[in-house]
Amino acid sequence: SKSPSPRPNMPVRYFIMKSSNGQNIDISQQKGIWSTTPSNERKLNRAFWESSTVYLIFSVQGSGHFQGFARMASEIGCEKSQDWGSAGFGGVFKLEWIRKESIPFHFAHHLLNPWNDNKKVQ
Repeated sequence: SKSPSPRPNMPVRYFIMKSSNGQNIDISQQKGIWSTTPSNERKLNRAFWESSTVYLIFSVQGSGHFQGFARMASEIGCEKSQDWGSAGFGGVFKLEWIRKESIPFHFAHHLLNPWNDNKKVQ
């Protein structure tokens, strides 16, 4: 079920989120949270407030697959999480996972990203 958008006449935004390992994806899917690098925080928070919905599509680096996708359910706060146990992450935000499934990149090779020189989405 899709919750009503607080900003119905705004655009939908999509981001590919690369994780250095699958354990981070597992934690995210279990707890409904995510944390990213501080350099991504401003971009994601802005998209959250200026868009009707922000979808995050997850992939573990080097896996050749997407591991699923989620809807950003809160802005990124200042609170940090110890779940990832790694320095370099910023604040935590909530996610609503929509699909938790390994999907090979070749299923999306027909999708091209016009904001990245029309490269394949992967």
